[in-house]
Amino acid sequence: MRRVAAISVLALLVAVAAGCGGSGGGGGNTTTSGTTTAANSCTKDQLKLVTPDTLTIGTGNPAFTPWFAGGTTKGSVFKDNDPNNGQGYESAVAYALADQLGFTKDEVKWIPVAFNLTYSPGPKNFDFAMQQISFLPQRAKAVEFSNSYFDNNQALVALSDSSIANATSLSDLKDAKHGVVVGTTSFDYINDNIKPNAKPLVYDTLEANVAALKAGQIDGLVTDFPTAYYIANVQLSNAKLVGRFPTVGSQEYFGVTFQKNNPLVNCVNKAISALKENGTLDRLEQKWITSKANAPLMQQ
Repeated sequence: MRRVAAISVLALLVAVAAGCGGSGGGGGNTTTSGTTTAANSCTKDQLKLVTPDTLTIGTGNPAFTPWFAGGTTKGSVFKDNDPNNGQGYESAVAYALADQLGFTKDEVKWIPVAFNLTYSPGPKNFDFAMQQISFLPQRAKAVEFSNSYFDNNQALVALSDSSIANATSLSDLKDAKHGVVVGTTSFDYINDNIKPNAKPLVYDTLEANVAALKAGQIDGLVTDFPTAYYIANVQLSNAKLVGRFPTVGSQEYFGVTFQKNNPLVNCVNKAISALKENGTLDRLEQKWITSKANAPLMQQ
C-alpha cells in the first residue's frame, strides 16, 4: 500500500509538474501573444473605440474655413462646412489619419463638440477631437494631446480704416482695444506679450468676436494665423490681416485631444509621424492653408 501510495504521489507530482509546465507554456504563449498584441495594438481590430468599427471625431459647429471647407449638405447638423466631405485642412488630415489607422471614409463619424469640452476632463463621446486645439500644459493635465499636426502663430485682423491697420510691432498695439475668444491661447498671448493698456474684450465664440470687429466695438481681433487669413480675405470685405505675431517661447501647435489615458493617442502619433514623413501634411497645408497671404511678421 505504501508502494501504491508512493506511486500515486509520484504520479500526482508528475501531473502537477506537467500542469505547471503547461501553464508555463501557456505563460510563454501569453507573453508572445502579449508582445504580438502590443505590436499590433494599432491595428483597427485592436483599437478601443467609443463605437465599435467606427472612428468618432469631435469638432466645432460651425466649422470654419480653411480648417473645413466645401459648404454643408441638406440635413447636416453642421453649419457652414460639413467635415464629412473631407475638404479643408483638418477634415483632410483627419481622413488621412483614419486611413493610416485602417478606417475607410464611411467608417468615420463626425459629431459637433463645444470647444471647451475638447480639452476639459471627464468621459468623452468621441475617440478624439480636432478643432484647432493648441497644446497647453494645463490642458494636458485634463486630456491627452497628440503630437503636432500643425504649427501655429497668432495673428491680428483689423478693419482697413482702423488706427492699427498699419501697425508693424507689438508696441504699436498697446493702446488698442483687442477682442479674443474665451479660453484660447490668443487671450494669453495678448496679456503676456502685447500687454495692452485696456483689458481685451472676451467673447464666447469666434462668430461673436468677428461681429464685434465688424461693428467697430474693437480695434483688432487676435486669433491663429489661418483663421485670421480667412476672416480678412474671405469673411469680411473691409478687413486686413495686419500681421503675424512672433513666437515667444516654445512653438505653439495644434494637437488632437483624447480622454485621459486613452491608448489611442499612441496610434495617432504614429499616424501623424507617417504623414509627416511621406509629405502628406505638407501637401495638405499647401493645398488648404495658403502660404501667399500678405501677413508680415510683426516686431516685438
